[in-house]
Amino acid sequence: MPTNAEIVSLALDRITAGYVFPQRAVEINGAIRSRLAAGAYNTLSGPALCAAVTAHLQEVCPDKHLRLLWQDEPQSTDPADEDDGRAVFLALLRAENQGVRRFEHLEGNIGHLDIRRIADAGEGARAIGAAMELVARTSALILDLRECRGGSPEGAAMWCSYFFPDDQVHLNDIYERSTGSTRQYWTASHLPAPRYLERPVYVLTSAITFSGGEDVAYTLQAHGRAVLVGETTHGGAHPTARHPVTEHITVTVPTARTISTVTGTNWEGVGVVPDLATTSEQALETAHKDALRRAA
Repeated sequence: MPTNAEIVSLALDRITAGYVFPQRAVEINGAIRSRLAAGAYNTLSGPALCAAVTAHLQEVCPDKHLRLLWQDEPQSTDPADEDDGRAVFLALLRAENQGVRRFEHLEGNIGHLDIRRIADAGEGARAIGAAMELVARTSALILDLRECRGGSPEGAAMWCSYFFPDDQVHLNDIYERSTGSTRQYWTASHLPAPRYLERPVYVLTSAITFSGGEDVAYTLQAHGRAVLVGETTHGGAHPTARHPVTEHITVTVPTARTISTVTGTNWEGVGVVPDLATTSEQALETAHKDALRRAA
């Protein structure tokens, strides 16, 4: 059984080797090892250790994806397999209907889609298309991301594609530290359902909205294609790798960063700020009222 010092040291090795900003990784390593040397973690149990280290990591570098996580169920400590991780992600999406929780047809011919995860653009394309078929003839759309906790960058680009006329919109880029490469994300040329054009789109957000959900909200707002209603989002913009440290502890290391083609930056640490600020509970009513007003 590794000691707390060994656990923290192994996590720091992963962060130093993989974190998207190498200089920040050096700063993180120095700050946490100073606490380690001072005995700050000596008496902490597993969950408390994870909470303390995560808090200290984010004091040095306010990156919401940079965490030490505790799992009650034991896991394999073999090096993470990318294919296995993807298989788990796809299985989760299948179990959750590709993230599409609910459709409502609201008063005034307003569509409401409740999306809890951003599906993979391959397996999830039909479900995303089915959802967009249901709203195809509405006068305005409310895309509800208040409980969307993340998902696929490719899926985020597919969702966004429905709100632009063709494949000529460069949405954003993702820079990957390990390869030094930048991948571009553009609107799709072919979609399984009609595009949703020349009608108002509202995106509902909350403090829970995270990662892939924030990607959709930020991108549509930056490109002037949606009005955001609700609360400032959680603030996690960096694609992340997961590395088991023990049977119960995983370190999550952001290895890439999203770059908007409009703003040149992203929502990391600050969240996506709504155009119409209100509580999460009032966001749907606020958006619906505004949609009705615009239709009048």
